[in-house]
Amino acid sequence: MTPRTEEAFIEHVQSGGQVEATDWMPDEYRARLVKFIEMHGNSELMGVLPEREWILRAPTLQRKLALTAKVQDEAGHAQLIYRVVEDLGKPRDAVLEDLISGKSKFHNVFHYPTKTWGDVGVIAWLVDAAAIISQKALLKCSYAPYARIMKKICWEESFHILHGRDVILAMVTGTPKQRELVQEALDRWWKPLMMFHGNQIPAEKDPMFHWRIKSQGNEEARQQFLDGYVPQIRELGLEIPDPKLRKDEATGRWAYTEPDWDELRHVVTGHGPMTAERLGFRRASRDETAWVRDVVLAEAA
Repeated sequence: MTPRTEEAFIEHVQSGGQVEATDWMPDEYRARLVKFIEMHGNSELMGVLPEREWILRAPTLQRKLALTAKVQDEAGHAQLIYRVVEDLGKPRDAVLEDLISGKSKFHNVFHYPTKTWGDVGVIAWLVDAAAIISQKALLKCSYAPYARIMKKICWEESFHILHGRDVILAMVTGTPKQRELVQEALDRWWKPLMMFHGNQIPAEKDPMFHWRIKSQGNEEARQQFLDGYVPQIRELGLEIPDPKLRKDEATGRWAYTEPDWDELRHVVTGHGPMTAERLGFRRASRDETAWVRDVVLAEAA
């Protein structure tokens, strides 16, 4: 049972306490939970589309099966996350309507095109790696139902990273053209990756950190990503397209070219290079399957 005043509630969550769906919670906390978790669910659902396009074009049967399994996992994650949002009071139909209308957001990386098979490897290896850093921090989320489902999601995402690394290793040890595809994909994806964890707002000024919905600051997550993956990228002989990237040995922190935060805002507010096409696909898919929902719901009634 959580405290029933906002001050006591904040003290409860900041000290490590968790909240269940049936517990009392401040209106602001509930609203921020819904917005944050809804965006996560949207990102899992929209994240299916850049890779779905490559299932039939994957180079081998094994790769087709692996990519199909990954896409299936991501769709399943969206369903789990949307169920948590429903418990907080926003029906799934409303969530999906807000998504396809462009009212709600999804992550910046899923607004960009996948041009080659190299993109598929970079997404599974590096984009999913950036995601799992944030997702592991959500295991400590103050909202217990969300933290619980993150155990399954993180476990499955770790396999996605291994799949991506396997694709990348096969390409960088293959033909010169295959290596070029990986380098070219890395060149295009590096800026979106550096924007992935958001702007450099101090954790103590981040409302999501204040309510302990997130347990990690944006810059802390980005530094963790750079610590883990810059050495791996360089080990493969790939060049990171940022001449300013270096680690300060005195502080242990990475310096890098400041991302274009205006571009990030532009993209996540519905103006990315693939935003309209991908939302259009979701809209058409929802319209085409409306009869299935009508039949199922009618039988359930």
